[in-house]
Amino acid sequence: MDPLWEMVFSRLRLTEGDSGVLLEPWLRDVRRNGDRQVIRSGVRLLAVLSPLGPYFPDFLTPPEGADGLTPALEAIRGTPRARLREEFRLLAGVSPTPSWTRPLAEGCDGALTELTAALARYHAAVIEPYSALIDEAVETDRLHRNGTGSVEGLLHGMWPLMNWRPPVLEVQYAHNRELHLNGRWLRLVPSYFCRRTPVAFADPGLPPTLVYPVHHDWTWHRQLASGRRELGALSALLGSTRSAVLAAVGAGATTTELAERLGASPSAVSRHTTVLREAGLLTTERQGLSVLHQRTVLGSALLGRN
Repeated sequence: MDPLWEMVFSRLRLTEGDSGVLLEPWLRDVRRNGDRQVIRSGVRLLAVLSPLGPYFPDFLTPPEGADGLTPALEAIRGTPRARLREEFRLLAGVSPTPSWTRPLAEGCDGALTELTAALARYHAAVIEPYSALIDEAVETDRLHRNGTGSVEGLLHGMWPLMNWRPPVLEVQYAHNRELHLNGRWLRLVPSYFCRRTPVAFADPGLPPTLVYPVHHDWTWHRQLASGRRELGALSALLGSTRSAVLAAVGAGATTTELAERLGASPSAVSRHTTVLREAGLLTTERQGLSVLHQRTVLGSALLGRN
């Protein structure tokens, strides 16, 4: 997981109106249990520094994020002043830049320290409590896309987000552009909170990087496979099908998603979720035209995942 990219994208998920059912459990928990003042301040900060296209400053998501939050924040604090001035100049051309950004644009040490402290607080409220879930989704995505262990297999595994036509990797990107590697490595960064299309650095001179959305369903399939290995006594208690339904719920799933994961009809799944809900193992909440099922504390405890 790259913490800075996840923070940038999580801000979008917190403020948009259609983050999707898969992220609903995270959204609900953040809104109920997160530090509201920290989250509001972080959202306002990131909304200015990383607006939704066509540009936001690259210094905010340094390559050092591959090594964790602390190296990434150190890299931000060490951004050269000339680079900051140029990136804020580009930002001002596409989005309003309030007066408080001026010390940042000038590279003032105090302003950069305050920025990284605010980012650390936002990370602690919005990302860190869910790091295990995010890491599992990212690792599962990597395993599925790189099943052959080869570069060719990895690039072909990026379909339909990307289309590998050697020697060109075609990406459905919001803006028409070309990035030439010129002998450099391309870093592929799976992101839990990224949606729809991959994102790259604006500056072609930076280490080539492509951040792309993970395929969330693969996480649920992995959880289901793991759950089936662990269900033993639980299957005797609930029956194999209802045990599988409970395991397949993962961090939250609709009836249709459960049916797809289990290869069952929605009506059959609905009957089993009703029994599990009445037993206090699931909760069900309507989300628009769908219903979202989530395990209760008891349901998770039976699976050994509390």
